[in-house]
Amino acid sequence: MNNGLLQFIKSMPKIDLHCHLDGSFSTDFVRKAAGLFDSDSELLSRLQAPDICSGLSEYLERFDLPISCIQTPENITAGVYDVVKNASAEGVRYIEIRFAPTCSVNEVQGYSDIYEAAIKGCELAKQDTGCDSAIIVCAMRHHGEEENLAVLNSAMDFLHHGVCALDLAGDEAAFPNKEFKYLFDKARSYNMPFTIHSGECHSVDNVRFALEAGASRVGHGIALSKDPLLMTECKRKRLGLELCPISNYQTRAVTENEIYPLRAFLDAGLPATINTDNRTVSNTSLVRELNFVVEKCGITENDIVQMYKNSIEISFANDNIKHKLSALL
Repeated sequence: MNNGLLQFIKSMPKIDLHCHLDGSFSTDFVRKAAGLFDSDSELLSRLQAPDICSGLSEYLERFDLPISCIQTPENITAGVYDVVKNASAEGVRYIEIRFAPTCSVNEVQGYSDIYEAAIKGCELAKQDTGCDSAIIVCAMRHHGEEENLAVLNSAMDFLHHGVCALDLAGDEAAFPNKEFKYLFDKARSYNMPFTIHSGECHSVDNVRFALEAGASRVGHGIALSKDPLLMTECKRKRLGLELCPISNYQTRAVTENEIYPLRAFLDAGLPATINTDNRTVSNTSLVRELNFVVEKCGITENDIVQMYKNSIEISFANDNIKHKLSALL
């Protein structure tokens, strides 16, 4: 890679719109929160997924330990702080962190306790690093309607006060988007912005559903490249694409023999962005992701600047933060 481009990537301000809390913890946080004495290498063997997984389900197996670490308000606050602080160290100036609160509901904390703890982590990290952040709450595909609606309903008190949007995550192949129409109909009635993991498991129908359901963005969206007409419609409606290249190869959303569609999305005028997905599970950072697409897709400095602008456009940040992020460039 051109040394000048590498230096530009390292020094530029960055935005991460698709970052899972429980997939991004440092080993220091996990060791402390779980009360372990494992070395970094021992912990990473449990937290990091193989470079190439058999599929998304194998990748998702790496989340059991980190989810066990966020079962108290104190650990949720510390975990959010940990992720924001480490992201800020590579120049991230705004990050949207997502997680499934239902996985942390227990006898010591309900939904409100969980949201308050996560927002406190954002606020403390902002004080110490200057990095702005917000929380996206995830409903889960393998959870029932009652649980998923509870995530949405309980989040409404915190919308625009630390919580910025709703997401649907989990095994997309086993639970297609159409099964969750009830959730997004309700979110729309509440004016809750939402993104949906879609097109990560080869289903263009899931991307089509997301667009028709009123999603602002889709997580991954790789399968969209199969349908040029749908790409045109997504451009018209400015559907944001949260691409996560390294995890897309790990989960086989894209194989080594396929062309990664970032170049096609940018050339089509879609608001495509580059994100980390899971900083620890995928052993990645935004610097690594951007280096990867430069080498894999022929991405240029102008493309990187455009993707930064795309990130500002499709983010769930308020206008003040968007203006601040624009000024940084």
